Amino acid sequence: MSVLICDADGELWYTRQEELGLDYIKMPYSYGGEEYYYDLGKNTDFKKFYAAVRGGEVPKTMALNPDEYVEILEKYFSAGQDVLYVSFSHAMSGTFEHLNTALKTLGEKYPERKCTVFDTKAISLGAGIQMEYAAELKNGGASDEEIISKLEEFTDRVAVYFVVDDLMHLKRGGRLSGVAAFAGTLLSLKPILTFDEKGSLKVFEKISGKRKALRKMADRVVEELTGTEYSVYIIDADCKYEGDSLAEMIREKRPEAKIVRQIVGPVIGAHCGPGTVGVIFIADKRPILLQK
Repeated sequence: MSVLICDADGELWYTRQEELGLDYIKMPYSYGGEEYYYDLGKNTDFKKFYAAVRGGEVPKTMALNPDEYVEILEKYFSAGQDVLYVSFSHAMSGTFEHLNTALKTLGEKYPERKCTVFDTKAISLGAGIQMEYAAELKNGGASDEEIISKLEEFTDRVAVYFVVDDLMHLKRGGRLSGVAAFAGTLLSLKPILTFDEKGSLKVFEKISGKRKALRKMADRVVEELTGTEYSVYIIDADCKYEGDSLAEMIREKRPEAKIVRQIVGPVIGAHCGPGTVGVIFIADKRPILLQK
């Protein structure tokens, strides 16, 4: 018997997580001298968080330590359950080294139990849409092996495009060099970002001006969206008007698209900053990088 779990960096909204019966690991962040664990929006004060960041507060995210992972996983192992963990991109965090340490410790105590980790090679709802898919398969009676097999094909179809308002947030988080951030800010460039096949953050295309960047992202959905059985997730970091504008651009050309709007949580928001807008959907394949 096994249990399927995910993490809060996949940002699958708490009502959907509860509907699917999906357990998840809350991920930590801090600002204003207080530490929090993201609960997928259930009791999150988004207005307070983004107001603090806009006011100059620099939020931080932290890796869970091995003892925390032991505490999280032992409740399943002690109940005789194996674990299938569908996680956010391993390329984006060192927290998985701590997870591996915890699993070695647990392996000595529960040698008959196992935890299988599937790397979605994405964050935010790029990971969340895969977590949702895995939960639907699990609830439909699929085995762990079947879920992993289907996820391996599914992850290569997840398209993620997003644009940030201030490149310096990515620079502070180590996701963009200082020179690139400074030059981009001076030139008012709005690079459209995505994830490569290894789950690393990459520039898809450099656009001058945010409105043009939003239109370019809408065009990508119009051209690449396959099927209507999966949601098109449009996310924004405290810039609802721009997220709604992107949704309307898509609806104009693809009215059949099942669009779901959602705010970016504090963990992801700590790295991308207010003003970020993104879209996640299922295509034939992951974005092919235009920028080298």
